Amino acid sequence: MGRLKCPTLSGCYFLSLFLLMRCWLLCSGSTKPVVLTHSLQQEYAHSIRLDGDIILGGLFPVHARGEMGAPCGELKKEKGIHRLEAMLFAIDLINKDPELLPNVTLGARILDTCSRDTYTLEQSLTFVQALIEKDSSSARCANGEPPIFAKPDKVVGVIGASASSVSIMVANILRLFKIPQISYASTAPELSDKTRYDFFSRVVPPDSYQAQAMLDIVTALGWNYVSTLASEGNYGESGVEAFVQISRESGWVCIAQSLKIPREPRPQEFDKIIFRLLETPNARAVIMFTNEDDIRRILDAAKRNNLTGHFLWVGSDSWGSKISPVLQQEQVAEGAITILPRRTSVDAFDRHFKSRSLSNNRRNIWFAEFWEENFGCKLGMHGKKPGGPKKCTGLEKIGRDSIYEQEGKVQFVMDAVYAMAHALHHMHRELCSGYPGLCPRMTNIDGKELLAHIHAVTFNGSAGTPVSFNENGDAPGRYDIFQYQINNSSSGEYRVIGHWTDQLHLNMEALQWVTSDSSRPSSVCSIPCSSGERKKVVKGVPCCWHCERCEGYHFQASEFTCELCPYEKRPIQNRTMCQPIPIIKLEWHSPWAVVPILISVLGIIATTFAIVTFVRYNDTPIVRASGREMSYVLLTAMLLS
Repeated sequence: MGRLKCPTLSGCYFLSLFLLMRCWLLCSGSTKPVVLTHSLQQEYAHSIRLDGDIILGGLFPVHARGEMGAPCGELKKEKGIHRLEAMLFAIDLINKDPELLPNVTLGARILDTCSRDTYTLEQSLTFVQALIEKDSSSARCANGEPPIFAKPDKVVGVIGASASSVSIMVANILRLFKIPQISYASTAPELSDKTRYDFFSRVVPPDSYQAQAMLDIVTALGWNYVSTLASEGNYGESGVEAFVQISRESGWVCIAQSLKIPREPRPQEFDKIIFRLLETPNARAVIMFTNEDDIRRILDAAKRNNLTGHFLWVGSDSWGSKISPVLQQEQVAEGAITILPRRTSVDAFDRHFKSRSLSNNRRNIWFAEFWEENFGCKLGMHGKKPGGPKKCTGLEKIGRDSIYEQEGKVQFVMDAVYAMAHALHHMHRELCSGYPGLCPRMTNIDGKELLAHIHAVTFNGSAGTPVSFNENGDAPGRYDIFQYQINNSSSGEYRVIGHWTDQLHLNMEALQWVTSDSSRPSSVCSIPCSSGERKKVVKGVPCCWHCERCEGYHFQASEFTCELCPYEKRPIQNRTMCQPIPIIKLEWHSPWAVVPILISVLGIIATTFAIVTFVRYNDTPIVRASGREMSYVLLTAMLLS
């Protein structure tokens, strides 16, 4: 096959397999150039290719993950097509801008990740073909003829991917060939590790900020007992791990359960997860770091099991303000609080996307499939939508004949493209000062040098918000907080209820809850103890406790202890402190004093009568015989008593 010259030995492992398959494809059947051209067209049939002086790669989840062994599933209208069109739109704007990269045309090679990391790894090898030096002098086809190699596009930087697990897989390949990568949606904290992902950057903040914002939300709402739910993969697992870690450090929020959705879940898996969550009924709040497909299926399982209104969903930016996860299950999603990196709708993109049609958007090979899905119609005999209710006319209009709302990450896709363009512009100004177009020094762009320019860029993005990168290639943490609310017309909408920038700002009056009295629902393990009761904490779960009353002469010294009152003191009625024991005595005006006084008066009269009688008959024999002197002493004592 010849010799491969790769930047590292680990890179050759993947690429040798790729080239062997490619050579077999080109040499099989025929040696005519037509075969090569046909195979090249087949390759481009699964990607979008725009010619240009500098080629940028793009990775977008145009389709969902396939089932039953299929790599790709159903089309993602918002997360896939909106984001893809945002990149194409940004490239168009840059190419028309006389101030940014003048006389230099940006091109693109955009691939579908199908929301699967392994599939994306195979696809992303397309980006590194041009960086391999091939010595084909000893390579021969089966018939002895030398193979004909198509000249691949040289990709200088990649925009994407969306899911963190996909970005991690791609980043491991691109770093081998020093190709910078800017993601518009990957937020896993581990991607901040520059020892492993040194060529990765992102225009969205990492989940470590997001986890802190979500903890601040549940704390502000008084929820101290929550469950977590993660999609298997780097995004979900690292997001939940960050939330659990900071909740332990805070010491105020406890985790009831941490559940994980498998990468390839069985249909009944989501019902099992709902039943597991019900094992801790007091933990109604569920912190979700899950992908869009898993959100939809979890909500569907809760609806199927008649649990509408029980769970308090707190969704990460993968939920954000998307319509698709809550479509046709609005009731069970009502009250959900979601978070999204602060964004502003790009009005220019709205105008651009609404003007797209089948006739003016042929460069997007997935647009016909989007058209069928968006308008519920079928394009001819070979349409992607089998058994469609009607045939597409081609005269349908986005926003007029269908519901349209800009997807939440459109701004960040455009910012990622512009960040790459600004870095290339600064590089061009430094290397090709005064030279129109690309100078020879930029024929082979050094990825390390381009990465340094990317980290140095600072500009106002597509929506007017500042774009910059820290030392780890991350964007600063700025989030908008939404709540999914259903108004009187029974139509749901995401309403902004606050924002987070280093600290939480939450509008409590804007919150709307599905309760009989519209009061804030609770998600606590144990209710607060009454006055005079101490907390007996359940071992290992500091948010759960039993309440024990302080008995006898004990009072509540602290939240967790009862102590004995000092001598001559007793606890007050609510047993929160001690007070001196009061001295109780009879008063003259008291009704209880009448009887003792009456008895005393009668005793005094009787004793006085006896004394007077003894004095009068003092010298009589009877008085003497009774012991006169002793009788006087006894009568005096009785009188005093």
